Amino acid sequence: MPAETVSVTGWGRTAPSVARVVRPRSYEEAVEAVRGCGRRGGIARGLGRAYGDAAQNAGGAVLDMTGLDRIHIIDTTGSSSTGGAAGTVMCDAGVSLHRLMEVLLPLGWFVPVTPGTRYVTVGGAIGADIHGKNHHVSGAFSRHVLSLELLTADGQIRTVERGTPLFDATAGGMGLTGVILSAAVQLHPVETSLMTVDTERAMDLDDLMARLTATDHRYRYSVAWIDLLARGASTGRSVLTRGDHAPLDALPARARREPLTFRPGRLPAAPAHIPEGLLGRRTVGLFNELWYRKAPRSLTGELQKISTFFHPLDGVPHWNRVYGRSGFVQYQFVIGYGKEDALRRIVQRISGRGCPSFLAVLKRFGDADPGWLSFPMPGWTLALDIPANLPGLGGFLDELDEEVAAADGRVYLAKDARLRPELLAGMYPRLGDFRALRADLDPRGVFVSDLSRRLNL
Repeated sequence: MPAETVSVTGWGRTAPSVARVVRPRSYEEAVEAVRGCGRRGGIARGLGRAYGDAAQNAGGAVLDMTGLDRIHIIDTTGSSSTGGAAGTVMCDAGVSLHRLMEVLLPLGWFVPVTPGTRYVTVGGAIGADIHGKNHHVSGAFSRHVLSLELLTADGQIRTVERGTPLFDATAGGMGLTGVILSAAVQLHPVETSLMTVDTERAMDLDDLMARLTATDHRYRYSVAWIDLLARGASTGRSVLTRGDHAPLDALPARARREPLTFRPGRLPAAPAHIPEGLLGRRTVGLFNELWYRKAPRSLTGELQKISTFFHPLDGVPHWNRVYGRSGFVQYQFVIGYGKEDALRRIVQRISGRGCPSFLAVLKRFGDADPGWLSFPMPGWTLALDIPANLPGLGGFLDELDEEVAAADGRVYLAKDARLRPELLAGMYPRLGDFRALRADLDPRGVFVSDLSRRLNL
């Protein structure tokens, strides 16, 4: 089984640690890898798109699961082998959402939830319980998982059904209950591989929240890019983009010949070495101004490729390099409905601090998901990228954490690399249950990560 000792980091490239990376190619090799993790334990890793230290394990083992990448069954009829549901795929945990789209879209099916990148594995999607632009309608990824196979610390492979405590601990459990080997996932039917998209500008944060609250229910997918450098009367100005899968009759005649074609574009990769400070306040401020001004005040019914609507950054390989050698922090939190004053204060503080973020988005979440450590809860979620070398960033984010916690909100563990552990229990009320299940299931601490050590998960 291939293995090498290398420096491992998250997508933000901020906190590298050295681990022994093992690459199993079968379930049997995965069992062998878990049994041979050693005293520092091990953690599963997919395509490395967790921004922080969730898929790292300093001095221990990291199991690269991308070699387990078989699609076993695509069920369009509802057979018993996939739980009796039509539009279901059963696949290995190392299969990426990109690969599923390549295979499933020509058949008229789409993944139920996708984040801002399609280069995540199914195992990673469950472990982080990823959410997308449709959470207000569809919830997080695990809500569409019918069952999964989990390799636990004792070397056993268990079939875990939805609705059981082990399932709810695994969904959003950041790989700490075991190694996900495969899953059966319910899909979403589509007629085309295009989206019909409405775009509009909002003049400030209150205008944005009013538009989202009044009309989000009309759309399956909704997201707002927000200018966090704008101040004064323009604080929180945004470009709101919403849409749904285009029906066949919305396509021009020529496009109806191949309505389910999936051909995402691709640009040259970002350079390996980019000067520090390239994305400072001045350059990001200019970008934000241009981005806001070029957006239409109101445009309805525009046809866009799926890749353009969901994954624009995937067209630039290694785009995370643009932040330079120091990397970047992605900070994402959610604050419940009724706590809009706290959201306003945080946006004003970020704006006043001059955090140079050009990748900042605001969305509305729907009902909470059953995962004990799942991030979404009903409310407003804001995500932003910040260069890690910004002076005083750590202390500033600590202050934002306090404000989020005081508003009964939480931060997203799949993007975190710096949260203080004393704030965790207040953010995740089922943390005690999660710890108790882990203690019973894994008394020797086989599954461990830099994240779990830092937060005492």
